Amino acid sequence: MSIPVRNIYYLLLYAWGHFKSGSARDVGADESPDLPNLLGKVLNDGAHRLLRRGLDRGYVDVTEETRSPRGKLRIDVMTKQQTMVRGFAVCDLDELTPDVLHNQILKASLVYLANCSDVRNKLRHELQMSAKRMVGVSPIRLSSNLFHRVQLSRNTSQYSFLISVCELVFHALLPDEQGSGSKFKSILEDETRMPTVFEDFLRNFYRAELPGYSAAAEKLYWQAEAENEADLAYLPEMRTDITLRSGHRTIVADAKYYRNMLTSWQRKPKVHSAHLYQLSAYLAHVLKNEPTQAVSGLLIYPANGQSLNLKYSLLGIPVTVATVDLNADWQSIRTELIGLIQQQ
Repeated sequence: MSIPVRNIYYLLLYAWGHFKSGSARDVGADESPDLPNLLGKVLNDGAHRLLRRGLDRGYVDVTEETRSPRGKLRIDVMTKQQTMVRGFAVCDLDELTPDVLHNQILKASLVYLANCSDVRNKLRHELQMSAKRMVGVSPIRLSSNLFHRVQLSRNTSQYSFLISVCELVFHALLPDEQGSGSKFKSILEDETRMPTVFEDFLRNFYRAELPGYSAAAEKLYWQAEAENEADLAYLPEMRTDITLRSGHRTIVADAKYYRNMLTSWQRKPKVHSAHLYQLSAYLAHVLKNEPTQAVSGLLIYPANGQSLNLKYSLLGIPVTVATVDLNADWQSIRTELIGLIQQQ
C-alpha cells in the first residue's frame, strides 16, 4: 500500500487527536523524504520547544545519606547501617526533578532514532544533541509497557503527541543486519497498528470535520435472553468502530485497513463476508434499540489500486461499501470522506 509521507502524518495527527490545519507543514512534512526523517524532525522540534520552556518536573521518592537531614528520618536504616558513626543521616524525601518517565521516554527515543540508519546524518546529529541537552534525565531501555505507564495532566498535555510518536518509533525500529544500529520498517505493512490508526483517524476526522455530528465508538448491548442469566456474561462485547449521530440519523461505520479489500470466490471478487456479517449485526441491534432513527451502515477501506462505492439494502437498511484513496492530495481525501457521509 502506498501513502505519501505527508498523508501518513495527517493520519497520525487525526488519530492521536492533534490535528491543526497547517501543522504538517510546520514540521517540514513536505521536505522530509520519508517517515523516519519526518518523525525525527517532529521529535527534535518537540524536544527543542520543551527545553526552551523548561522540561516538566515531578516529585520522585528519594532515599539519601546526608549530613543535613531533611524529609523523613529512616532510623531503622541508620541503626542497621550505623550511618551515625560516619556522621550521616538517612532520609526519605520527595525531590522535584526532570527525571520523570515521560522525559525519560522522550530522551531514549531521541537516542534510538539517532541510531537509525534511515535517518539523515544531519538530523541524527541534531537528535543526539537534543538528548544531551536533557540534563538530569536518566537513560532508560524502552519497552512496550512503559508507554502505558505515562500519566499526563492538563499541564503536561504538550507531551501527549510526542509520547505517541515515541511509541510508534519504538515499534517501527528493527535491528539492522550488522547489529550496530536499527532500520525503520514500513508502518503501512504493520497489520497490528495501522488498523487502529486508520480507525482512530476516521473517528477523529469525522468528529472534527462534520459539524452537527457526533462520532464515537459505542458499546452495543445484545438483544439476547438466556434461561440462566449467568450465560449472558459469555457473550462477546459488541463495540462499533464509529457511530455517527445527527438529529434523527445514525450511521454505523466500520473501518477496515486491509491490503485486499475484496476476497475471491470461484475467481470472482467478493466483499469479505465476515465484515458484512459484523456490520449487519451492529445495524440490526442499533435499529432495534432506536426504531425511530434513520439507520445506515458504511464499510470503509483504504483504496489499494481499486476504487469501490457499492450500495446495498441489507435487512432493509442502506449499506455502503466504499474506499478512500489515501494516495490522493489531502483536500481530495477530505472531500471524499465527507461525501461518503453526505450520501448516506
